[in-house]
Amino acid sequence: MVSDFRRKKLMYMFKVLDKDGNGIIEKKDFEMSCCFGACRAHAAQQREMKQGDSTYDECFEIVWDALQKVGDSNSDGQVSAEEWVTMWDTVSKSAADRDWLDKYCKFIFKMQDLNGDGFIDSDDFVAANIKSGTSKEEAWAAFQKLSQGKPKISMTEFQKLWYDFFISDDPNAPGNFIIGRPSFD
Repeated sequence: MVSDFRRKKLMYMFKVLDKDGNGIIEKKDFEMSCCFGACRAHAAQQREMKQGDSTYDECFEIVWDALQKVGDSNSDGQVSAEEWVTMWDTVSKSAADRDWLDKYCKFIFKMQDLNGDGFIDSDDFVAANIKSGTSKEEAWAAFQKLSQGKPKISMTEFQKLWYDFFISDDPNAPGNFIIGRPSFD
């Protein structure tokens, strides 16, 4: 059973991905999504990659394809809000699904580490989240909470924060700010 707080976080992310607001995530929403569209754009623009390069296509392989596999329980090519919440409840209890969550985490870390130094600093985080539609001020405030005042976040730290966001019921967990926003409203 997913707590009300966790459901609120998950539904915030769901609404970010449901670009046309019809209550389901479809491939077209995913392609238009600031979150994931920015990953593909970043891969192409920041890393000078094009379609066919491994990082460019990784977004769909790791995230969309796996989202359909793990979240689309009725195999209709779309993920409903209820399937989304159920998926995250299942992932929190399933070691097999955590492999996907780890790959997803590593991919997002790589996309947010804009300078490629193996860390996400405030400049990386703010720039990546501005591309996703977050204001500079909100992204900076979220990074301060996420990093707990440290100048950089390592991959190991990011993975813990990632799990906090998707799995934790603790409203004070620093990982709640991983989406670049200080709230879920």
